[in-house]
Amino acid sequence: MRDRSMLRLMVLGVLVFSLVITLFARLFYISVMEAAEYSSASANNSVREIVRPAVRGLILDQAGRPIVSNRTTLEVTVDRVTLSREKDDGEAVLNRLALLLNTPVEKIKDRLKTCGTEGAKSPPVCWNGSAYQPVPVANGIDTQTAINIMERSTDFTGVSAQLHANRIYPAPFGVNAAHILGYLGPVTESQLEAQGRSDAYDRLRRTDVVGRSGLEAQYDDTLRGKPEVTSLAIDTSGNVTEKLGDNAATPGNYLVSTIDARLQAVVESQLVNAVQRARSQGYPGKSGAAVVIDVTNGNVLAMASYPTYDPAIWVGGVTSKQYNELKRSDSLSSNAIQGTFAPGSTYKVVSTAAAGASNMNLGGYYGCPEQYKAGNQTFRNFESKGYGTISLARALEVSCNTVFYSIADTMWKRGGGLDADRTAPDPIANMAKSFGLGTKTGVDLPGESNGRVASRLFKAENWDAKKDSWCANALDGYSETRKTNPKLADFYTALDKENCADGFRWREGDALNAAIGQGDTAVTPLQMAMVYSAIANGGTVYQPQVVKGIVGPEGKVIESFKPVVKSTVAAPKSTIAFLQRALPGVTLRGSGETPFAGFPLAQIPVASKTGSAQVTGNKVSTSWFASFAPANNPKYAVVMMVTEGGTGSKTSGPSVRKIYEALFGVNGKSVNPAKSVLVGGAPKLELPKVRTDGTPVAPKGKNSGVRG
Repeated sequence: MRDRSMLRLMVLGVLVFSLVITLFARLFYISVMEAAEYSSASANNSVREIVRPAVRGLILDQAGRPIVSNRTTLEVTVDRVTLSREKDDGEAVLNRLALLLNTPVEKIKDRLKTCGTEGAKSPPVCWNGSAYQPVPVANGIDTQTAINIMERSTDFTGVSAQLHANRIYPAPFGVNAAHILGYLGPVTESQLEAQGRSDAYDRLRRTDVVGRSGLEAQYDDTLRGKPEVTSLAIDTSGNVTEKLGDNAATPGNYLVSTIDARLQAVVESQLVNAVQRARSQGYPGKSGAAVVIDVTNGNVLAMASYPTYDPAIWVGGVTSKQYNELKRSDSLSSNAIQGTFAPGSTYKVVSTAAAGASNMNLGGYYGCPEQYKAGNQTFRNFESKGYGTISLARALEVSCNTVFYSIADTMWKRGGGLDADRTAPDPIANMAKSFGLGTKTGVDLPGESNGRVASRLFKAENWDAKKDSWCANALDGYSETRKTNPKLADFYTALDKENCADGFRWREGDALNAAIGQGDTAVTPLQMAMVYSAIANGGTVYQPQVVKGIVGPEGKVIESFKPVVKSTVAAPKSTIAFLQRALPGVTLRGSGETPFAGFPLAQIPVASKTGSAQVTGNKVSTSWFASFAPANNPKYAVVMMVTEGGTGSKTSGPSVRKIYEALFGVNGKSVNPAKSVLVGGAPKLELPKVRTDGTPVAPKGKNSGVRG
């Protein structure tokens, strides 16, 4: 009996000893190992910050005209801590404020509730900031209302009226540029998480707004500046006991864009005209894009996308109805850098360059029959028109498909034909890649698309990615589709059986389609503008830039961006020279002649190529017009396209002509550089000046673009 008691005492002793050891181990872990974290948590519980965002930097056009600016308005804020000290918790103050602002008091109360607390509505109605920070409840109030608040401070305890900067869009010349400028929106959870546990005073906070697209997003750090932050010590009752520190605000820097507002307005207007021109011909003309490049440095002088939207719609936040309408209209994304389209015959310059690099005779003559047979397939010219035996230059002028089919067929057979593997020579695809196609151009805007180069390699990699799905569908026989449409199921099944078996093969038809910018080839309008820019300047592929410099708000130049060379076209100089000589013929006597009839081509020769790219289904072709000028001393490349717009010559060509008239100051047959939309007749190389008070030195009078 005694032994059992001793055993129980020993077990109890071991248990107590274990608990004591565990307790000390936990104390050691908390006080030593996690000391820093708990210390930080403790500090966070006793320190609160009052944050005022810095004034965001302006965005100027290349001549110094503000295209995004700020407007100072009067804002009403309510200090909830001060309000809570009132006998009625500020109920009377809020009722008086609601009466003064002519707004329901419940609306103000909803705004004052911290997000996530009981009864709080969803952001942006609730307050998502610090409990100790005054909450903005009204913006854009009139001066008399602000005076009433300030003069009756005893009636409006805890209420302040102060100046606040809002984003505005001055729109010189009525410019839109929504897809370039972008917009602001609340900081995202992922952006906050990306900061880790940063305690930097200029870190992002939940109340911040940041750039969400366009230049506002790309250069957000530059434009946002650093906020004013006041740190306060708080006791356990929530009372402020001490001011711990102050960080003054640093205003954001100014961006100087390469875009010229006056030219941009012309390009936007002409893009709309091209869309309407398509519709007047009975075509849908659903969307489009236009780009103007300075071929000497890759600067984007203008870039428009249709449809577009009013950038001011984002100021103060969009409603659900507005956002759904933006999505429904497909206006949020930029067709110029995000949309990818078959380039059609504008791609023939790539095939020509590949022919030159493959030692094919650019000065030779080629048959241009109505149609070209490859195996059991027949490929035809546009409108099945033949031109007999013609030079390659003439083939570009009249856009003869069958000449380029025969060139592509020769290359395909040289490369090993149907039995060649994915590593076999593919001259047209390789040349396209050397022009920068198939990869992002690197333009300083977010969300750019890669595009796609049709090739042996693409076909093989596509098969690697999809073969399992194709084979499974072929085995299943599209059982669900078969229940309602057996004929369609048979078609899909046969297609997938073929793809499953040898969908990796680069067939003769694939090669022929690739030569005229059809099949799997897809480009963005900006990529195509860089292709014609490279031909114009002798083979240099620049990285396009939308910003040329950064200037401080006091006028100091922070950075001036230099041209960036991305690559060099892998074609002999003689081939580039051939294209430079041949393409003006398209405008003089080829498919680009009609829209330029009467244009002073003797003074300003224009090199061009039209395109009418076929799309899947029964849709109307995509209208393309790609060009550069002056052809004998190239300065600008202009590319325009309209989806379901018909031919390049009839739909896009007339608008491209108008853009050149604006660039060179053309009026009828006369050319006057002083009449150019560019001040001084050319893009400015230097950055515009900004005065020490932050005022940009912009063109005046009719060149300001601002209505008097």
